Amino acid sequence: MRSVQPQEGIIGARMEFFDFGTIFFMIAAVVIFFQLRNVLGRRTGSERPPFDPYSARKQEKPGAGDGDNVVALPRKRGEASAETYAAIDALAKPETELNRGLRAIKDADASFDPKGFIEGARMAYEMIVMAYADGDRKTLKNLLSREVYDGFVTAISEREGRGEKIQSSFVGIDKAEIVSAEMKGSEAHVTLRIVSELISATRDKAGDIIDGDPDTVAEVKDVWTFARDTRSRDPNWKLVATEAED
Repeated sequence: MRSVQPQEGIIGARMEFFDFGTIFFMIAAVVIFFQLRNVLGRRTGSERPPFDPYSARKQEKPGAGDGDNVVALPRKRGEASAETYAAIDALAKPETELNRGLRAIKDADASFDPKGFIEGARMAYEMIVMAYADGDRKTLKNLLSREVYDGFVTAISEREGRGEKIQSSFVGIDKAEIVSAEMKGSEAHVTLRIVSELISATRDKAGDIIDGDPDTVAEVKDVWTFARDTRSRDPNWKLVATEAED
């Protein structure tokens, strides 16, 4: 029995080594197989051919190949369809400076729509006018460029320092039209002429009227310029310049 035990121990050790070694190499083989599979992939019979950066630029001749394989070529700037500029051409006569400026903005920002822009500008105009009268700095900050905001806030602070208040009622906008448009680098600039009606009066500390008339509707004419960086994800335009028209 003593002569058998060492032999059994050796066999057991070999079995242990065999089992461990076999499992180790099997695991290693599986890992290597999956790594090769991930790197090289596997053929399914439906693989796409290698990408050719020039093939998409070649137009397929009529009758050659299946029509479903024709690739639509991206249009270069200036080669857009008539439908792309239809809204712009309806607003500004083609071949004019205004039309070219609006088209340049459309090229830089495909989502730009002149009619939608005017509607948004009308809303922004009323909000800015009323926020200025009320001294609402928070609303103004979201709608004005830094330079214009600083100017508005300075005027509000001076007014508040004198103890003056503006009593204002917005009646409406009679007319809002785009008069110029251009791209300045990546920034789109659109200028509008706005004619509005407003009831406004400024009162001093004692409540006496020092400017305007609380019972009269006055016509106000402004030329405002809005701008937006077409590279930005922020879709909002901001007021960057104001000018009162006599």
